[in-house]
Amino acid sequence: MESMMQAREWKCRVPQDKSEGFLEYLYATGVKDTSQTDGFLGAQIYKREADGLVEFTLITYWRDLESIKAFAGDNIGVARLYPEDDKYDLEPDLTVQHYEVIEHSFVESMSGVNN
Repeated sequence: MESMMQAREWKCRVPQDKSEGFLEYLYATGVKDTSQTDGFLGAQIYKREADGLVEFTLITYWRDLESIKAFAGDNIGVARLYPEDDKYDLEPDLTVQHYEVIEHSFVESMSGVNN
């Protein structure tokens, strides 16, 4: 059986006044580390205001579960956190969700769009 692309979803919340700094930190830690792992295929970051905080969702895409293990360790359901997370008053989810990716297409005119 052919292995399917996997998505890994992690969420956290930070105070509004720390959200921009946290986003830069997220790129410097989680996004950088995932993108340097063999089997990493891409990432998306979502942001929304929720209950007076800013919630970030990081979704990373992987060739297979073994690639995720190379990044996260054997227990892939546990979030990988970083030493300076507390500087941002981070409220992290301590677990992550994994999904088999069934569809992953974008309308061509939307590719590369940033806000």
